[in-house]
Amino acid sequence: MENSVLSDGISLYVQKKFADALAFFLALPDDSGADNFELAYYIGLCYARLGKYDDALMYIEQVVTGGKDYQRVLQCRYLLAIIYVKSGRKRLADFELNKLLETGYKSADVLASLAFISWENRDIDKCLEYYERSLEKDADNVTALNGMGYVLAEEGRELTRALGYCKKAVDNSPQNPACLDSLGWVYYKLGLLEEAGKYLKQAEEKLPENVEIQKHLNTLANARADHR
Repeated sequence: MENSVLSDGISLYVQKKFADALAFFLALPDDSGADNFELAYYIGLCYARLGKYDDALMYIEQVVTGGKDYQRVLQCRYLLAIIYVKSGRKRLADFELNKLLETGYKSADVLASLAFISWENRDIDKCLEYYERSLEKDADNVTALNGMGYVLAEEGRELTRALGYCKKAVDNSPQNPACLDSLGWVYYKLGLLEEAGKYLKQAEEKLPENVEIQKHLNTLANARADHR
């Protein structure tokens, strides 16, 4: 029953019309017959996609604390951790991710997320260790490949190895602006400015207002000016 009640909203969500999907779910009357946890799940997802993390937390936490579907609860716990990362609540994120690691849920993704937190905390060795462990679980994990390559490049370590990771990340996810940016940045670190510009411009086309991409493009522009 609840699937048919929610189906139009789910369709909007799948089409990435997150604001429209959210409006649909919020407008459902109390007597619609929808399962409360299923509804909370989709409302939380919509808020998260729209970057409204505090609103998302209210609904996702309902599923984590009261949901009966174990896999759905684990999925929402992982989403909680990601929201905590994005909103700067790293200690809470670390707690949730380590709890998930104990269950074996999405180990490669969880380890990659722990690597990112270590990077944010400037614990570089621990960060690289987590990325290594993530890739041991899943050698094609795009997040871990991209993260490993970027961190090695940023730290000026093993640039040839960094290039290999970032190339593989782009091969696996060619439209991903974060991967394109990282590959461009590795090329910049290697002194290959033309190749760097190619990939950084592709990243900018997909995320024109991203601060990190703009910073890399500005650094590249200054380097090119110095070579003239």
